[in-house]
Amino acid sequence: MTSRWERIARETAGDDYARAYADRFRSLSERGHDIHGEASFVAEMVAPPARVLDAGCGTGRVAVRLAELGYDVVGVDVDASMLDQARAAAPELDWRLGDLSSFELDETFDVVLVAGNTIPLLEPGTLLDACERLVNHLTPGGVVVCGYGLDADHLPGDCPPTALADVDAAFGVLGLDAVMRYGTWEGDAFDPAEGYAITLYAEPRR
Repeated sequence: MTSRWERIARETAGDDYARAYADRFRSLSERGHDIHGEASFVAEMVAPPARVLDAGCGTGRVAVRLAELGYDVVGVDVDASMLDQARAAAPELDWRLGDLSSFELDETFDVVLVAGNTIPLLEPGTLLDACERLVNHLTPGGVVVCGYGLDADHLPGDCPPTALADVDAAFGVLGLDAVMRYGTWEGDAFDPAEGYAITLYAEPRR
């Protein structure tokens, strides 16, 4: 069965979408754009060599940068073609094929990063399962960081929005609170009208 992500990617970028995705960010970097907002955000939270799981790592852009900064990184993604691009860019890093609603790495991480609209691109009905798998890969006292678009302007193709309240509730069932929310990877204040949110989920303070 074709995943929601793969269907949308093929419709928007063609069969060679993984290469196109990698090339787009490579081109932006060559033109002087900062493409490392997510990695910089993590670096502001925790110092290397903390362990980071890049959940939904895609072509590996964020994981590669985190490794360059000294973090111990594992990338996991459901799309083998995206992982092929990641392995080509950084064959020395640890890339795993897995569905976020069912994966098991038998490891835990200080930060579980879920960026790149991974949350709304989950298969229908799998949000709670995915959140459970993410939480199960978190060290005690660790943080899940979720960043994604909230409306059609910030989502690819016909991907339906996922309400923040639904994600908050899913992590809440699993014992994590939304302890902080931002509007950009640069740390700007959250404004619902801007259509993007980065939320930190962690155990509530006692």
